[in-house]
Amino acid sequence: MQESPQALLHRVFGHAGFRGPQQAIIEHITAGNDALVLMPTGGGKSLCYQVPALLRDGTGIVISPLIALMQDQVEALRQVGVRAEFLNSTLDAESAARVERALLEGELDLLYVAPERLLTPRFLSLLERARIALFAIDEAHCVSQWGHDFRREYRELTVLHERWPEVPRIALTATADPPTQREIAERLQLDDARRFVSSFDRPNIRYVVVQKDNGRRQLLDFLGTHRDEAGIVYCLSRKKVEQTAEFLCDQGFKALPYHAGLDAKVRADNQRRFLREDGVVMVATIAFGMGIDKPDVRFVAHTDLPKSLEGYYQETGRAGRDGEPAEAWLCYGLGDMVLLKQMIEQSEAGEERKQLERRKLDQLLGYCESMQCRRQVLLAGFGETYPQPCGNCDNCLQPAASWDATQAARKALSCVYRTGQRFGAVHLIDVLRGSESERIQQFGHHQLSTYGIGKDLDAKAWRGVFRQLVASGLLEVDAEAFGGLRLTDASRTVLAGQQQVVLRKELPGKAKRERDRGPRSGVPVQAQDLPLFTALRDLRAQLAREQNVPAYVIFHDSTLRNIAEQRPDTLDALARVGGIGGAKLARYGEQLVQAVRAAG
Repeated sequence: MQESPQALLHRVFGHAGFRGPQQAIIEHITAGNDALVLMPTGGGKSLCYQVPALLRDGTGIVISPLIALMQDQVEALRQVGVRAEFLNSTLDAESAARVERALLEGELDLLYVAPERLLTPRFLSLLERARIALFAIDEAHCVSQWGHDFRREYRELTVLHERWPEVPRIALTATADPPTQREIAERLQLDDARRFVSSFDRPNIRYVVVQKDNGRRQLLDFLGTHRDEAGIVYCLSRKKVEQTAEFLCDQGFKALPYHAGLDAKVRADNQRRFLREDGVVMVATIAFGMGIDKPDVRFVAHTDLPKSLEGYYQETGRAGRDGEPAEAWLCYGLGDMVLLKQMIEQSEAGEERKQLERRKLDQLLGYCESMQCRRQVLLAGFGETYPQPCGNCDNCLQPAASWDATQAARKALSCVYRTGQRFGAVHLIDVLRGSESERIQQFGHHQLSTYGIGKDLDAKAWRGVFRQLVASGLLEVDAEAFGGLRLTDASRTVLAGQQQVVLRKELPGKAKRERDRGPRSGVPVQAQDLPLFTALRDLRAQLAREQNVPAYVIFHDSTLRNIAEQRPDTLDALARVGGIGGAKLARYGEQLVQAVRAAG
């Protein structure tokens, strides 16, 4: 009689029960059916194909786009006693041949492979001679040509359905708005597959958006609440990545740079340190992140505006994979909007692509400028209705105030018109505030009727006005005029006094929130349990060094916290702790029990 999914889950992975739709998905795939699974990062997607692969005859073939993700997954599976391997460019010929033999001899439960290798005639021929339990297509959004992670090889994965129509396929992603969902189903020939769409909500992540004033100082203030915690800082350019990493190192942070222009060995070494050391801050372009499986990333900070709401969601989703509190912090200003709009217009993409990118950027700007609950706006972008304010974003915790900015908007728009619709916000603000700069004298702008009519607002408030006028479509960026601002058709009714303009009020700066002072990990632990928790972390670090694997592959912080709270002093008691499966109990049980007994 075949083992039940629940029994296998407890025996191998040490979990008492499934979460959300996991059980329904697993039963559907185990029965030989196809599925398209949309589940947020940290929601347990991997179990949706790992458990069926163990229940069905043969080897589960997992198509994964990144080497780092494959290696992490395989290390974690080996820890729980699963026969898992990967095939990628890091293996020498002898090691690759050993893995191929194990596949043909039925000695593997799961095999991870990149799409480029899978599609080679040699590998397809190898699969013809193997017994296959299922095909799992991870990061399935890579099939979308309009997406930010497009991989051409994903388009060719239809070969799996054509050559092995009887083998179930499961496509999984944490990042797909409704159009991308439709494209995944179409491109992978999964139109008839059952769709399992979970909520995209990540309730443990706090979303905060701040207007850029002094970016470096603001970043430093934010990181001050995350000392000794692992996190990612995203920057738009390679140069800014390197400058920011150097700046943070000077401020006492363990910061490392990562971008596509770095030497491949440096990139690999920095990624390895981020995964295996505590408290490392990775400063990176978006070249870093997809497939990063590190569960204890406590924050993701954007020092520049991302390109789309979809990209922002995926990047922030790398925080708090363990379900513990995490923070997504975005600092942006008018300059970011101007730069991204210029990049779109000056790209060599066709007009259809440019229109799509404009819409995606406008959607993100709407999120940033909204006075509504951030979570409600974010999830609406994925076609999901969030019923009530979340209570865990800046707009909920400190509601934004609005003001009647009609007169200020008319002054700003009039100044744009009278200066010739070719200057940026810095110069326009100088005109409005009556600056006596040489540049204003040079252009004769001190003689305009709009000169000095905006002295009632400071420069920061005016920056907010111009930023929001661009975000709301009342001004647009002239990409061919060095980012100058010009009027739109929509601005006519405002200038004519026929439309009210209500804007978000610029706050003088939000007070730092109080954070629970706990262990370095950021995982809440009661004071009486902290000494044992710390001892368990030290033991885990020692085991990880001995095996040359990331510490979280052995145990998550949440598992160590459970041990510290429950204090199991026998193997039987330890077996009842969540996250302790049979293999880990046999491998580490005695050492864990001894640590508990030593703590008294």
